[in-house]
Amino acid sequence: MSTSNTNSAISFPSACLSSREADPFAARHHKSLPEALRNESAGMNWSSFEHTYAPANGSFRLGRWSETKCGSGISDFEATLGIGESIRNLGARACGPVAAMTSMLHDVGCSIEILSFHQHEIGHRVATFLLCECGGTRLWAMGIDESCTGSTLRAMISGANRFQSD
Repeated sequence: MSTSNTNSAISFPSACLSSREADPFAARHHKSLPEALRNESAGMNWSSFEHTYAPANGSFRLGRWSETKCGSGISDFEATLGIGESIRNLGARACGPVAAMTSMLHDVGCSIEILSFHQHEIGHRVATFLLCECGGTRLWAMGIDESCTGSTLRAMISGANRFQSD
């Protein structure tokens, strides 16, 4: 019995795709997503992934961000946030930027909790992936920026925007 090798189009479910094909971040940046996010986004192309996990057109937008160290590991943080049609200048005294942004988002009615935190260096930038929870709903968010802090803040804003659209 002989077999022939034909090039017929066969469709495989995402579970059968190679790990790079199933992971849109790995396909683009050669680094794997956290397993739960990789499973959730399996088979998405980069455009769909970015649109879903880092929405660019949400209610929340991050403008200015600054930190003034107060000593003893505490800093004063200030931010300008666009929220819908308004611009808000917010501040928080906290032990770090994540705690400060969490406080600021809470102050404007978006109480998110970070359940899982992952970062990858991608060239001269950093990608942050957060599993967030708000009101019993959990979802993933992504932010990319030149700094660890910037990518984390962008991921938090992405999470806030995802919760607003749900």
